[in-house]
Amino acid sequence: MIKKMKKFFITATDTDAGKTYVAQAFVNALVGKQYKVAAYKPVSAGCQLIDSQLVNEDALLLAKQANCHQTISQINPIAFEKPIAPHIAAAEMNQEISISLLKAHYSEVVNIQPEIIVTEGAGGWRLPLGNGHYLSEFAQTTNQEVILVVNMKLGCLNHAVLTYQAIINDGLNCVGWIANCQQEMPYLDENISELQKLITAPLLAQLSLEPDISKASSRFDLTPLNL
Repeated sequence: MIKKMKKFFITATDTDAGKTYVAQAFVNALVGKQYKVAAYKPVSAGCQLIDSQLVNEDALLLAKQANCHQTISQINPIAFEKPIAPHIAAAEMNQEISISLLKAHYSEVVNIQPEIIVTEGAGGWRLPLGNGHYLSEFAQTTNQEVILVVNMKLGCLNHAVLTYQAIINDGLNCVGWIANCQQEMPYLDENISELQKLITAPLLAQLSLEPDISKASSRFDLTPLNL
């Protein structure tokens, strides 16, 4: 049993980098170790209207892996129908996405008293929320440990290093990174080796396109997380 609640924030080098896939596998790995795990996806865009509720597919996938019996609205409290930048979707609806609002919804997840909360971000580290604020500020104010998903493709070295430096400069601890290998990349092993030199945080997993989440979760090395 964990003495103090652990809070992880999963970010990525860019959008469509595989955050949800990684988050599912990570939660599955934690649940497999008998931890009580809650999921949180503060903001989403690109949702379906189901029974008068906007439902995000990523939130549904996270719900299948977490084991705190959360509702979809607890996992993903702020959802927009259009698949566009959340701050633009919010502006169209005359709404504001504030850090205080994200924290208020997060406190509801904390009140469930899980041992671990896994938050899946949206977009990259500097996702705009509007009014000059970023989603990264939410990770800062809730003091979460960050896991960086690197979409292994041409250009990822630059994106990974810049994102990693931004996380560190924001005063947060990047506890590890994931090499998400969902496409063919020349010299993949060499690129991963180079990132291991450039990023001092440990490589927690190298994932390929594996439909079976339990098999993907078995590739995680949870040891560096000090659970």
